[in-house]
Amino acid sequence: MNPSPLLDIIDTPQDLRRLEKKQLPQVAAELREFLLDSVGKTGGHFASNLGAVELTVALHYVYDTPEDHLVWDVGHQSYPHKILTGRKNQMHTMRQYGGLAGFPKRSESEYDAFGVGHSSTSIGAALGMAVADKQLGNNRRSVAIIGDGAMTAGQAFEALNCAGDMDVDLLVILNDNEMSISPNVGALPKYLASNVVRDMHGLLSTIKAQSSKVLDKLPGAMELAQKVENKIKTLAGEAEHAKQSLSLFENFGFRYTGPVDGHNVENLVDVLKDLRGRKGPQLLHVITKKGNGYKFAENDPVKYHAVAKLPSEVPAPEVKPAAAKPTYTQVFGQWLCDQAAADERLVAITPAMREGSGLVEFEQQFPDRYFDVGIAEQHAVTFAGGLACEGIKPVVAIYSTFLQRAYDQLVHDVALQNLPVLFAIDRAGIVGADGPTHAGLYDLSFLRCVPNMIIAAPSDENECRLLLSTCYQANSPSAVRYPRGTGTGATISDGLATVEIGKGIIRREGSKIAVIAFGSMVAPSLTAADNLNATVADMRFVKPIDEELIVRLARSHDYIVTVEENAEPGGAGSAVLEVLAKHGICKPVLLLGVEDKVTEHGDPKKLLADLGLNAESVEKRIADWIEAV
Repeated sequence: MNPSPLLDIIDTPQDLRRLEKKQLPQVAAELREFLLDSVGKTGGHFASNLGAVELTVALHYVYDTPEDHLVWDVGHQSYPHKILTGRKNQMHTMRQYGGLAGFPKRSESEYDAFGVGHSSTSIGAALGMAVADKQLGNNRRSVAIIGDGAMTAGQAFEALNCAGDMDVDLLVILNDNEMSISPNVGALPKYLASNVVRDMHGLLSTIKAQSSKVLDKLPGAMELAQKVENKIKTLAGEAEHAKQSLSLFENFGFRYTGPVDGHNVENLVDVLKDLRGRKGPQLLHVITKKGNGYKFAENDPVKYHAVAKLPSEVPAPEVKPAAAKPTYTQVFGQWLCDQAAADERLVAITPAMREGSGLVEFEQQFPDRYFDVGIAEQHAVTFAGGLACEGIKPVVAIYSTFLQRAYDQLVHDVALQNLPVLFAIDRAGIVGADGPTHAGLYDLSFLRCVPNMIIAAPSDENECRLLLSTCYQANSPSAVRYPRGTGTGATISDGLATVEIGKGIIRREGSKIAVIAFGSMVAPSLTAADNLNATVADMRFVKPIDEELIVRLARSHDYIVTVEENAEPGGAGSAVLEVLAKHGICKPVLLLGVEDKVTEHGDPKKLLADLGLNAESVEKRIADWIEAV
């Protein structure tokens, strides 16, 4: 790594503020070089951080952090912020067990004003802080930094709508780079194109055109468009054109500034100093380039959104890798394409997670049946419900942690109407480096109580395909939840076979101890059972649960153990207890799952061991429990 004389003397933002403004471009250059080196070694979120370097430097130079509040939306762009706020020497621990979190975390630093990981929360949180400071008589400033991708979510507009009508000093910075993880989606500019002339000239033309890009990501297109359209009049010149393109945010009660170059740190400082002194809600529109300063990331910001480690500038000789086991995500993606080929009613919906949910090939093969609705989980589910009403068969590909954001829609718009929507729930269970904000530990608990729901948990890759086919054919709401990464390496059938809904299967016959296992916990339970001579049931379904099998096992064994990669409260183990109570069976029962606590980030194997859910721990916990009872 190149020498970094300025960055070396910066441990806190107070050190940064001692520098002259003309030194800030060098600070940004050294910070970007440090970021390239550190993330290149540890992996982590990458392109988004490279695009936010100058903005981060300018913010900490102008604002009196941590007294002033910087609230980062999602937080995957917060690595430069962490480097400047006393954590530079810990960056080698990024997203590792016991190390720095990949997102802002209040318990990690006083500079992390609000814990984040999901999108579109920054404006509401910063508004809350601004109102609190006003009520407490504190002369602090609150800033929300939100990307144009996150601005597609309804929660961001709920907060804008609220903030614009309040007498508070709040700055919202719209970091516009045309990306979330995947390219953004939306259609409002098409509606407005007949009313707004955008053919500007030269550099001014390019920059002013950027302001119209924001309109491309706004939800509720027709209603918002009608609002804006009423304001648009005959445009007489470029200045008037630009003014009209800003009217949307002004209609929300914000004073708009921009667009400005997000990579000109000295100009950013001047703009931010002016905005810090203004009263009332302000919106600053900043244009940045995701991956700025690293050619691979600039050319492919989707691929380099997050990396394991950086490639060499000079590509190494190609070595053909050994055949790898397919991930559950890949198993789902292949099944989806096969099922779509067999049933033209199938459509796929994703809330801005095309790559992560394994939908790239589906989009290529079936572009007219692929819908990326942006970071709008609530809309995704209601949209699916509407499709199902008319005989379409929607498959909503969604992470477990993001399904939480659409719970009301799942209940109200799908389940209560008994609509056949299939939820393919990826990242169920421990997710590793992304930590507690992305852990899929609650879906079994919050889905079990929903009427009409079918919930399946496959134990291996082939079971995943079987249960996806089964739930797709069901004429009711259903969910198949599967973990991140690879499974046991099971041979995967290429058909679309189904199994009986609500029926489990015995994977190992033993005596005295019956282990009732769900999903990813079947494999470690089988390993543990070898030394315990325990019976192991792969339940396949959490709802409807196989009551007959549970009762039979309870009556033929002395001890019952349930194992799940989900929160213990209200989870699959609770479902087993309910069955036993219903049938008046009183036997010793041990529930093994994730305790009622916040999990950490780190290597999934280490986390599962610490939670007592790897094979060795399951065996020991069962043996110790039996000895104690």
